[in-house]
Amino acid sequence: MKLLEPDAESQLVQRLYARDELAMAFFYKNYHRALYHTIWRVVRQEELAQDILQETMLKFWLTFPSYDKGKGRLFTWALTIARNLAIDRLRTARRTSQRTHSLTEAEVLHLAAPTGFRPEHVGVLDWLALLGPADRQLVELLYVQGYTQAEAAETLQLPLGTVKSRGRRIIRALARRIN
Repeated sequence: MKLLEPDAESQLVQRLYARDELAMAFFYKNYHRALYHTIWRVVRQEELAQDILQETMLKFWLTFPSYDKGKGRLFTWALTIARNLAIDRLRTARRTSQRTHSLTEAEVLHLAAPTGFRPEHVGVLDWLALLGPADRQLVELLYVQGYTQAEAAETLQLPLGTVKSRGRRIIRALARRIN
């Protein structure tokens, strides 16, 4: 790749500002290989690099009016567009693959497993032995049989407030004993 002389580059820039399609074709002919190589070094996939090169040329053409020749050379500006598009494409692909990965057989079986609460799996039934008979009965209703506090209050013929405060007290006492 041969960079244009400053005077020739200035003429090319002027023609591109004038939206001269032949100037764009000239730019592509002279710089597409270098841009492709830079993109390929980022993505390491030939087909993807070709797609990003075409995207780069389109973005170059559409955003050219914002090019400021005082901030850098034309090729450097195009190279920055190419590199940023390649990096963006990789990041998007990574985010997508993280969100939509294929499930393994074990994950499928886990998802199909019943999800109900099983107190025997976490040792709740063992903790009941630490409680007195009245407290054990309340915990069995609430946490083993799945009663609501209102249903437990009705079954035990206790005020709802009493069931709530006893439940909190029992849980705190168990937490102290277990830890």
